[in-house]
Amino acid sequence: MNVQDMMVFRDAGSRTVDKYLMSYEAHVIAVRRHPAVLLQPVAETLGGLLVAALVHTYTGLALLWIPWLLLVGRLVWKLIVWSMEFFLVTEHRVMMVSGVLNRKVAMMPLGKVEDIKLDRSPVGRVLGYGEFIIESAGDKQALRNVTYMPYPEQLYVEISSMVFGAEDESPD
Repeated sequence: MNVQDMMVFRDAGSRTVDKYLMSYEAHVIAVRRHPAVLLQPVAETLGGLLVAALVHTYTGLALLWIPWLLLVGRLVWKLIVWSMEFFLVTEHRVMMVSGVLNRKVAMMPLGKVEDIKLDRSPVGRVLGYGEFIIESAGDKQALRNVTYMPYPEQLYVEISSMVFGAEDESPD
């Protein structure tokens, strides 16, 4: 199974992905960021729950439930943002689609990509994500660091083969 079989969302999210593609773009890799993006908001919400429950239990003060509800609302918002954010690669360009109310599309033509670097922190290695650093000839780049990418090695090989024209000649 290659990386495209694991990552293409053409069936599940085809309306979300397809509206950013040109009619001639067929080969698409579309991935969401790794769910590790949500670890901090989840931890903060659970910590707030613990603090609110302890304060309410020992003091009877129920006022801390209101800030905790705000934390829950923030977590729901982060989940919505995560679900609507896509990293797309076609045979012509690389894009990052983000935003809920105000959609943003950062795009770089594949021909302008000079180098792709993969950076994996120790936590990223354990959890299975990495960061791509995409370099081009231009000074101001709309798409440079793409963090929390799932399947980083497979995705790196697939994108590199699209950018630099290498074909996988393995027997598998």
